[in-house]
Amino acid sequence: MTVNLITFVSPLHRQTPIRNSHEVLLAELEKYFTINLVDHSNIGKLTQDDFSIVFIATGGVEKLVAQHFEALPRPTALLTDGIYNSLPAALEIASWLHNRGMKNEILHGEPTDIAKRLFILYNNFRAQRALSGRRIGVIGAPSGWLIASNVDFLLAKRRWEVEYINVPIERVYEYYALTSEDEVGEEAAVLAEKALACREASPEDLLKAMKLHAAIRKLVREERLDALTLSCFRVIDQVGTTGCLALALLNDEGIIAGCEGDLQAVFTMMVAKTLTGQAPFMGNPSLVNVRNNELVLSHCTVGLKQTERFIIRSHFETGTGIGIQGILPEGEVTLVKCGGECLDEYYLSSGTLVENTNHINMCRTQVKIRMNTPADYFLKNPLGNHHILLHGNHEAVLNEFFQANGCKRIE
Repeated sequence: MTVNLITFVSPLHRQTPIRNSHEVLLAELEKYFTINLVDHSNIGKLTQDDFSIVFIATGGVEKLVAQHFEALPRPTALLTDGIYNSLPAALEIASWLHNRGMKNEILHGEPTDIAKRLFILYNNFRAQRALSGRRIGVIGAPSGWLIASNVDFLLAKRRWEVEYINVPIERVYEYYALTSEDEVGEEAAVLAEKALACREASPEDLLKAMKLHAAIRKLVREERLDALTLSCFRVIDQVGTTGCLALALLNDEGIIAGCEGDLQAVFTMMVAKTLTGQAPFMGNPSLVNVRNNELVLSHCTVGLKQTERFIIRSHFETGTGIGIQGILPEGEVTLVKCGGECLDEYYLSSGTLVENTNHINMCRTQVKIRMNTPADYFLKNPLGNHHILLHGNHEAVLNEFFQANGCKRIE
């Protein structure tokens, strides 16, 4: 891991070599990182893929930093060990940057603590670069009931450098019609063998669902999509099957796939997977118990690799096609949701998955979660319907990332 230190030094101190005068700090950091000292005059040679922070090596550099404002990394970390009045200069610079709306922080204190913070900042940087240029396919239109889940495509691209791509759902129908049952028969048989049971669904239902998976997978390759959200209910009306199994398998294959055309949920899924490496589960908050601080999250699709076992069912609302009843492992989990038209708000909480429930009046995969924060958020100030579940406690990592990007936490 290379850390580029964009170094600002007052002309009064140019006679002293930087490495000699800041030996304690740099020697400690070099135990963990490759340190590359970059004079501020060469800042233009660094690229967006270079992890860089600003090294305030001396005082008297405030105006010099201001002159290079446009080229500074965003958000900006200001490293200082306090030698040669560098901390007072960093304080002045931090305030100046803040007044211009630039997120920044000062790295100062014990070198080992600074090193720990640099690892966190690098993780945020790596995630931001991974998101840059990602293509999210919107196959069909968002479901009509998602009235609070809009995203302004232009603002999202400016803020996150991700691109939402409208894809006509008719192309799915076309590829579905061109896919034969023989092409998917073997995959369907293997899947059926892995299932704990198969209840309402017939072999014909399974073949239809596998044909839909093949059709969407072909579309993903052609459009070079990194993620997608599907207008599921329109598919049911047209081809007589559901997208639940197709989305489950796509998530298993590393393609983030969300339901109902929910633009905010699929972005949340993509961010969560990028930061944690965990496959996400998108669900409806179906029951909230404020007294016990518990929530039941449910949906008819879940990545099969996320489950300990799974049952092939029908789709809950329509009673047609294929739905997945996944049995998820108990233990620590994280709930997250991005909201707002430019995706600048977020909800975040850890909790414990305590039970896989089996209510007859809600979607097939159901998990009861005991929350570590008040569950009345869902009743008082929710960011819409769908929320995203991850196995494990990733609250600190996700919070650092959203805070670094100037997002507002909703509680």
